[in-house]
Amino acid sequence: MILITGASGQLASQIVARARQKGIAILTGSRAVTADRQIDFDRPETLDFAGVETMLLTSAGSAEDDSVMRRHGAVLAAARAQGVKHVVYTSLTYASDHLGFALAHRWTERELRASRMAWTILRNGLYAELIGALAAPRGGVIATPFGEGRISAVARADLAEAALAVLGDPASHAGRCYELSGATAFSIPDLAQKIAATYEPSSFEEERARLSSLPLFAFQPPMLMSISSAAVAGFLETHATDLTELVPMPLDALEIACAVARQAAQ
Repeated sequence: MILITGASGQLASQIVARARQKGIAILTGSRAVTADRQIDFDRPETLDFAGVETMLLTSAGSAEDDSVMRRHGAVLAAARAQGVKHVVYTSLTYASDHLGFALAHRWTERELRASRMAWTILRNGLYAELIGALAAPRGGVIATPFGEGRISAVARADLAEAALAVLGDPASHAGRCYELSGATAFSIPDLAQKIAATYEPSSFEEERARLSSLPLFAFQPPMLMSISSAAVAGFLETHATDLTELVPMPLDALEIACAVARQAAQ
């Protein structure tokens, strides 16, 4: 049996829906009352993996690093103790190592490789939807500082399809680490041109002050600023990807980012 954790999340919910459409037998695990198993990474007594052969561990990355490492460590320990054979982990692409949320992913990869369970690592690129939301115009102007650097963002739907390709035959993907950045990079000036917005990036100091005024958790502004820093420095473009090995015809990430930016415009 396959268990998908974080099943109510934006990525995992797409994987669940597509798996069921294709007749792949799965169980869902999350804190949601609608999940097949109510699993809370912060409550070890709920980590019920009985009868699970393959687990898709959807990263619990929206938290402080120590919380993420504690959660993932507990899940991997429970999975091993309860006889899970194979863990598929949604990680972060190598091009994102400069981001403020990369460390917990690399820690989890290391722990998984040492777990003596079979593993597959899906190093997901930044979501095109996220880039579109961050670049949404305010008063017709995109002010989020991304510089001129190109970003190899990827559609969330493509990452769901990639995960599904692995879950359809987990054994054939054991020991593989897939780099799943977008196949075609784009810049924020590209996005601005397509949605007829003006790109006038603010300074990092101005952006940090703006983020500090929003109702965000304390760890979130530094994480968001790290995306800007990495983009400005040109570290978010990759020149090779494994995406098309799993998803032969990926979606147009720029078009998806544009659609989100238009919808989120203020």
